[in-house]
Amino acid sequence: MQKYKYNPSSLVADEFICHDEVVESIEFAQHHKNDIELLKQILKKAREEKGLSHREALLLLMNDLPEINQQIKKLAKQIKLDFYGNRIVLFAPLYLSNYCVNGCTYCPYHAVNKNMPRKKMTQQEIESEVIALQDMGHKRLALELGEHPVMNPLDYVLESIDTIYKIKHKNGSIRRVNVNIAATDEKSYTKLKDAGIGTYILFQETYNRERYEKLHPTGPKHDYNRQTEAMDRAMRGGIDDVGIGVLFGLSTYLYEFTALLMHVEHLKTVFNVGPHTISVPRLRPADGINPALFADCISDDIFVKIIACLRIAVPTAGMIISTRESKETRERALELGISQISGGSKTSVGGYSNPNDENNDSAQFDICDNRTLDEIVYWLLENGHIPSFCTACYRKHRTGEQFMKLCANKSIHHFCHPNALLSLQEYLTDYASSQTKTLGEKVIAQEVAKLPDASAKFVLQHLADIKEGKGRDFYL
Repeated sequence: MQKYKYNPSSLVADEFICHDEVVESIEFAQHHKNDIELLKQILKKAREEKGLSHREALLLLMNDLPEINQQIKKLAKQIKLDFYGNRIVLFAPLYLSNYCVNGCTYCPYHAVNKNMPRKKMTQQEIESEVIALQDMGHKRLALELGEHPVMNPLDYVLESIDTIYKIKHKNGSIRRVNVNIAATDEKSYTKLKDAGIGTYILFQETYNRERYEKLHPTGPKHDYNRQTEAMDRAMRGGIDDVGIGVLFGLSTYLYEFTALLMHVEHLKTVFNVGPHTISVPRLRPADGINPALFADCISDDIFVKIIACLRIAVPTAGMIISTRESKETRERALELGISQISGGSKTSVGGYSNPNDENNDSAQFDICDNRTLDEIVYWLLENGHIPSFCTACYRKHRTGEQFMKLCANKSIHHFCHPNALLSLQEYLTDYASSQTKTLGEKVIAQEVAKLPDASAKFVLQHLADIKEGKGRDFYL
């Protein structure tokens, strides 16, 4: 492997994700992982809540000292509360098409899988899916589809986004569409931005180049540089909110954790803003895919420790965990830094409007948390969280660097908390079960009592408006 020097300001993938730096960082952390004085110094810096370098965070992750690990958990929870409060943003994935030309060996959508029934939704079918999601109470979607230049061209994605935003059903509307599609060129990212997307999401899958190229033997996704440098093109194309992540289980978690934080450092250095979100998916069973074939799957304990250390290292980033994980694992993760979760999810094409279609076997992976959105909302409330359906920042242009500045100085609470309560009241009024509505309105009353007078007045007025049917979508 060619030698590269680590350079976070470089635009070359092998320099800002430098293999030698990853290896040296792991070796350094292995040697010093239980150096109590060094770990205390890192925790002292972490308590300033300005983040950590990849090496500092890796030392926290690798240490074996119970006292230090207890402090890590406590600090991760505090940082999450300081930056994002007790709010948990809810969203759902929407799969448009599972046609794909890539040969990713861990994904059932891969081109040579002849068992997978292929499906691409028409705009009319998308409308049915969106109405089903609106009837659940969702306001925020993440679009998902395979890479196929003929079946899934960019024009199809843009048309679908336009369709989704136009659908108004009863009191329902989708107010933010995030997009998780294959790496593309700068002009295409500009078109996505112009279409009004929220966050552009792209998982690296694995940052280990050798492993990456083996796992992606065919198709355009085989190009490591194309994938790794995609966020730079997205940013240059005008998308200022980007979401990164790795699929834990494809390579060693130490490698992925280190490289992920190097990617954060690169984005901050070049664009003065880090990722809007970091996702932490783990490899899951799927059609024709056996996770046992991958030797690097990680335990629940390691997984939640990764989440805690990422929260400490990147305090301003939203952190996402999906229904890939069980209720129990998600519950642990929520206490350690997660700020966004999916709920009531389907990973099949057309799975929301036709949930009982026995002929629809197009799921990308098995879901572990199969609870309804209402059950998840009740669970969040019961555990001291505020379920939020808010999308105000996107529409008030609090994105990119502006959002991060508000988040870094912790003034985002002034907007997000009142808005979360109003969006929750919409859900309770329009979609919730009686049990969830009773608990939710009790929690809202408790939270309003904590607000400054001006914010409380604004919230109380519009809570009444929502209940009386005078309007929806009130926000600061």
